[in-house]
Amino acid sequence: RWVLNLQCKGSRNLMSALRRAVEVDFKDKHKSCGLYLLTTGIPDQETHTVSAYVAEVCRGFDLQLHVCLFSVMEDIDSDGIIPARYANPTETAIAFKEIVRAANGRFHWFGEAGIFESDDITVIVSEMEKANNYSQKCAFLVESLKQRS
Repeated sequence: RWVLNLQCKGSRNLMSALRRAVEVDFKDKHKSCGLYLLTTGIPDQETHTVSAYVAEVCRGFDLQLHVCLFSVMEDIDSDGIIPARYANPTETAIAFKEIVRAANGRFHWFGEAGIFESDDITVIVSEMEKANNYSQKCAFLVESLKQRS
């Protein structure tokens, strides 16, 4: 169920947006089970502060926070606003992975060049590797049974 679209209005004040979502918009709407953050940079607040908040809130509301990070090549956003806190794309991804883990959610990182990292794709690749491994074991078993007979 889609509830709202939060915008930080030129900043990356994630705590304010999360508080509004959880304490106002989700207050009596327990049917929602996920928050999706689409972002291009690191939050204004320290990672450990955001992680602690989402860990507490997500347990209390049975929510998950999922993050889609889009890496852009410029340090300044399209409006020319310099963010209050800066981190390079790798540092930003590491911070959001920590936040997502605290919120029991999923992390996806992509840019103009394509997908850099995705929890969903990692799970799919892992399943494919398991299936390939089982297939090889089955083929080995069939071959050994053929040789016995």
